[in-house]
Amino acid sequence: MQMRALVTGASAGLGAEFARQLAADGFALVLVARSADRLRELAAELPALGAADVEVLPADLTDEAGLERVAARLQDAAQPVDVLVNNAGHAVAEPFHASAIADERAMHELLTWVPLRLAHAALPGMRERGRGGILNVASLAGRLPSGSYAAAKAQVIALSRALDARYRRDGVTVTALLPGFVATEFHERMGVAADTVPRAGWADAPTVVREGLTALRRRRGVVVSDWRYRLAAPLLPLVPSRLIAGFGLGARVERGSGR
Repeated sequence: MQMRALVTGASAGLGAEFARQLAADGFALVLVARSADRLRELAAELPALGAADVEVLPADLTDEAGLERVAARLQDAAQPVDVLVNNAGHAVAEPFHASAIADERAMHELLTWVPLRLAHAALPGMRERGRGGILNVASLAGRLPSGSYAAAKAQVIALSRALDARYRRDGVTVTALLPGFVATEFHERMGVAADTVPRAGWADAPTVVREGLTALRRRRGVVVSDWRYRLAAPLLPLVPSRLIAGFGLGARVERGSGR
């Protein structure tokens, strides 16, 4: 049986790595991002990795028409999508008090409304077929009181857990992937220098993606990626919020976590 995955934010970073690893697993792929040129470049290399078929779907997910095109593709019963990877995202570099509210709104719509809308589009078909998976790329920042970005990622974690609890009985798994700092161009676009975090604190994209896909296959609801962050995760709730903010850890996590 041919399996198909749709990946958002597929033109670079974790999204491109998701596409490559899913291609190596023999999936047909639907690639979604704003840049058609970068998607076509990626699509050209995927058949050699094992992709059965590659479809390029350029769309700006912060634009309602673009988002609805992707939602419609997820609802296409003739070419069903078995796995949805909600990976698209960006962050606001400025601290909350200094940021533009339009930028905050755009970020929250992309990080929270888009995964909700696309999950809502994908779930009916997955339930009808009795199988499917949704992988939402959240962030370890979602477990910290570290700003607006972290608040959005906390909502992604909560949504993932709620959907997984409700639809697991129907054969659909929803997994939240929680990376820490990942060495991708996400940070470069944010102006976050590599020396913001000690070298040992950076995880590599292939590992993060592999652990996310493994968790989805094993039907795990939430996974913290990279062994270093898994060791640290249980300690985070013990750190007082005022210390996270006072020592600037929150700002670093808000600006640096994710893709």
